[in-house]
Amino acid sequence: MPNDGDAAAGVEFVTIHGKRRAFVRTGSGPALLLLHGLACDRTTWDAVIPILAKKYTVIAPDLLGHGLSDKPRADYTLGGYANGMRDLMTVLGIDKVTVVGHSFGGGVAMQFAYQFPERTQRVMLVASGGLGPEVTPLIKLIQAPGWEGAMRVLTLPGIRHLETTALRALASYGRGPLRKYTRDLDEAAAIVDSWRDRRTRFAIRHLVRAVIDWQGQIITSSDRAYLTETMPMAVVWGREDQVIPVRHSSNAAALAPEATVTVLTDSGHFPHRDHPEEFARLLHDFVSSTEPAVYNRARFRRLLRQGSAAAPTPLMSVGTA
Repeated sequence: MPNDGDAAAGVEFVTIHGKRRAFVRTGSGPALLLLHGLACDRTTWDAVIPILAKKYTVIAPDLLGHGLSDKPRADYTLGGYANGMRDLMTVLGIDKVTVVGHSFGGGVAMQFAYQFPERTQRVMLVASGGLGPEVTPLIKLIQAPGWEGAMRVLTLPGIRHLETTALRALASYGRGPLRKYTRDLDEAAAIVDSWRDRRTRFAIRHLVRAVIDWQGQIITSSDRAYLTETMPMAVVWGREDQVIPVRHSSNAAALAPEATVTVLTDSGHFPHRDHPEEFARLLHDFVSSTEPAVYNRARFRRLLRQGSAAAPTPLMSVGTA
């Protein structure tokens, strides 16, 4: 959940290009880079980090404009975020990583693999953006002309407290037909709470305008998917996702012919939080069963010259856990 208060235990900071970036670094072994989604922060991974850290070096940053990282007037495009992650890994002395991206972070993960294939070993997409146009209308509203003014009022102390209390109460609603609509409302409450900071609202608004319009998501990696033909890729989704439709998971065929897709039942937009043990197992199985991608400049040049001539290959497997 977003946390823009005092620095939490274990959070490190590094200043790159004059901008302070917050991150958590823990564990030892092959490197995993965990990228959170829109308006969230590194704490979305809190349930899985201790499990993964037993076998991996886990890096979980607050993306620029989120959490404890700076929120400047800056580049909030996918390319800008990919560059930032490249620079962070360089400063930390990590040459190659398996990138795990949730929601908007999935778009950053795909962009990172496209821009820096020589530094990307694998990609896991979790309820990822960039696989289709549809997205919840609530995110589209962030670019509406009156959104900033409305948020200034709705995040006033008394009003904000009532809103977040109500959202958290609804999130505790038990099983039943409404559960798929309420399970992620505690995350929504944390996001609303973080929007009391004008700088956070500014950053999120600019980010949304870079990737979404009134018709939905405007950024896709499908036209460049052929460049990652040797990149191991896995996709994890929650069957009851109300933010990005689970049917987008099948579009992974356009990104990687041998991608494996797992849809978790009784899960929404945050499958890593709903089922942390299962998610950690899926990630470990993915890493341990695939060889890291090896960048070949000559092959990359050949692919660019040829372009994408073939239709997408069907998925290797689609599983339900």
